Amino acid sequence: MSEIERARENRAMFARIAPRYDVMNRLMTAGLDGRWRHELLERAQLGVGDRVLDIGTGTGDIAFEVTQRYPGATAIAADYTFEMMDAGKKKGRVLKFNAADTLQLPYADGTFDAVVSGFLLRNVTDLDRALCEQYRVLKPGGRWVSLDTTRPEKNLFSPLIQFHLQTVIPMLGRLVTGQASAYRYLTASTQNFLRAEDLTARASKAGLRDAHFVRRNLGTIAIHWGTK
Repeated sequence: MSEIERARENRAMFARIAPRYDVMNRLMTAGLDGRWRHELLERAQLGVGDRVLDIGTGTGDIAFEVTQRYPGATAIAADYTFEMMDAGKKKGRVLKFNAADTLQLPYADGTFDAVVSGFLLRNVTDLDRALCEQYRVLKPGGRWVSLDTTRPEKNLFSPLIQFHLQTVIPMLGRLVTGQASAYRYLTASTQNFLRAEDLTARASKAGLRDAHFVRRNLGTIAIHWGTK
């Protein structure tokens, strides 16, 4: 499958699950995704007047939290799936929604003080290009922060983690959205994504300095950050 075909298929999948996407996120994470978004924004170190790009915004969860917690900052909520952004608008979120693909961002160099994303990078068709584009639109000294799944290390909880990923999540996807196949894909993308250490190395290769990460949720979630 070509990059264009993969991107088209991903977009169609997210369009199908958009109406129930937020409900599924709350269920899959037992509500912990809100805590992770809070930590992501703490790592972004936002200040008054800062411009923030939430790329792969989905329904705008992170951008909306920026507007609530940092009233002096400007949040741009960008995604390439219109149905996701429309679902955010239907929730009453008054945000600056933009149509944008992280592989070719429609912004000038050095536009943003922070670029953030939640559960985006495992789904892109060209990770290095996505990281380079996010780096490009950052101002010097700007912060890059990513919240995403990470390939879990084998430990005592591995059987429980595998049961949740391979059985519970697709079952919830079928019951809540009618789209079990979409959530089997999302489970596979978690298991096939980079280890946190490897994503840190790729972020550094893209030019980000002082790249670090922390693991959360039994090692299945990682928050990465770095500075331009």
